[in-house]
Amino acid sequence: MRPVICMITPAVRSAQDEAELLERIGAAARAGVRLIQIRQVEMDGGALSRLVRRAVEVVQRTGARVLVNDRVDVALAVGAHGVQLRGTSVAASRVRAVAPDGFVIGRSVHSPEEASRAALDGGLDFLVFGTVFDSGSKPGVAPAGTTRLAATCQAVSLPVLGVGGMTPSRMLEVAAAGAAGFAAIGLFAETPTVQFPDLMRETHAAF
Repeated sequence: MRPVICMITPAVRSAQDEAELLERIGAAARAGVRLIQIRQVEMDGGALSRLVRRAVEVVQRTGARVLVNDRVDVALAVGAHGVQLRGTSVAASRVRAVAPDGFVIGRSVHSPEEASRAALDGGLDFLVFGTVFDSGSKPGVAPAGTTRLAATCQAVSLPVLGVGGMTPSRMLEVAAAGAAGFAAIGLFAETPTVQFPDLMRETHAAF
């Protein structure tokens, strides 16, 4: 089974940053990344909506799905493919009740117990567990490690993606823990786009 790979977008601070991000999203989608999470917590609704629309256009005919971080209203209004809910966000079953067919819903969790509670609600397609390793995106957050990742994978029947400090050298550990794939910010932000196909091949080999 091919791993589920999710690119999480970093912050953008200028129009140039946004243009470069869209180019990076397109390159990731063409290389085989299947989930693109637009995580722009600093943007207001209007700016976020414009970015999501452009991202949806960029990934057309690639098979990639664009998810919006937590903003269910924006995701539904602009025709995104899904949403990534925070652990404290609205119940997935409520989103499912108003979402169109095929809408993808994920949720972030931080423990096996939280994962089990989330799974009971229904309506979810997958979970993202972290932070697995030390991560520059979450400074000061103690890593949960692969033992907790494995316990989370065993606690639910949903696919679980590991997030936090993901590198190619750690993929075997993540796969061995039972994860269905991974999500990452820095890995995709720091890898040159021309190397995305090689990154995908290396990841697939690990899983």
